Amino acid sequence: MFNHPEYDNHERVAFCREPEVGLTAIIAVHDTALGPAFGGCRMWPYEDEGAALTDVLRLSRGMTYKAAICQLPYGGGKSVIIGDPQRDKTPDLLRAMGRLVEGLGGAYIIADDVGTTLDDLAVMRRETSHTAATTASAREPLAVTAYGVLRALETAAEVELGRSDLAGLTVAVQGLGNVGLPLCRYLRERGAELTVADVDADRVATAEREVQATAVAPEAIYRQPVDVFAPCALGGILNDGTIPHLAARIVCGGANNQLLSPSHDAALAARGIVYVPDYLANAGGVIDFHQESIDDSAGAVLAAVARIGDITRDVLAQASAAGETPLAIANRLVRRRLAAARP
Repeated sequence: MFNHPEYDNHERVAFCREPEVGLTAIIAVHDTALGPAFGGCRMWPYEDEGAALTDVLRLSRGMTYKAAICQLPYGGGKSVIIGDPQRDKTPDLLRAMGRLVEGLGGAYIIADDVGTTLDDLAVMRRETSHTAATTASAREPLAVTAYGVLRALETAAEVELGRSDLAGLTVAVQGLGNVGLPLCRYLRERGAELTVADVDADRVATAEREVQATAVAPEAIYRQPVDVFAPCALGGILNDGTIPHLAARIVCGGANNQLLSPSHDAALAARGIVYVPDYLANAGGVIDFHQESIDDSAGAVLAAVARIGDITRDVLAQASAAGETPLAIANRLVRRRLAAARP
């Protein structure tokens, strides 16, 4: 594992298997210099354990960067359960996951993610106190990640395109799940024109009906002549095969790990495309968790998440002044904050 390409001096990687309840899981704690590791639990039918390990290592590092760029008192962690959430998830499996989290003694705080829900966290809380969504208000659905992406996108459109509002702005949204579809609703409310793609036909139909989106095939979403491309599905989608086809001026979305490799940041810049770091645009979840301990009302949470727009403005300004990419600036800020927090 120490030679794994995604290993980044992670502090702890825990592997767990409880065959009697069908649990095969990995928890990765990346960095706790700023505080306990926080991050979601993803349940997914990975093709093998190697793919699951790659995902959890990358995602946990991303959580460290989300917390640090937003100056929050948390480190980064993530967990993955190998399995189909529709078929394999049971209360016994979730309770076993809770025991695994409890065994880490508070080093990792678990949240919901792809394939898990707030109800699943409630089952885990029978075995551990180290979970998100512990208050009644926090258990109410609120599209915090989508709202954070919206604020980053609005700021990028203002700074890079000179837009005072989003009326008539064209946006291609890839993925219509728990982030992509709410983002579409926010954008439509502000007058944006939407092109969408998803492998789920029902989600596409919902977007066509609710936000008057134009649907295209998943493989065509990269080629759309739009102002903004918003990836809100899988990671690794910005790569040698897709970047040459992008017509957008800005990339800003909710997906994690959008770049297949760090070199693709430079590839976007070479084409004049401004890339808002994914871990900044999609940091709404960790801000939401922190806000639970202060004021967890919906208005207070969204006001806190709106700070993503201010951070985006600062990063873009520094990037312009230094002649560097926004990702290079954001990464440097994160590394400085982590270094300052260590003895």
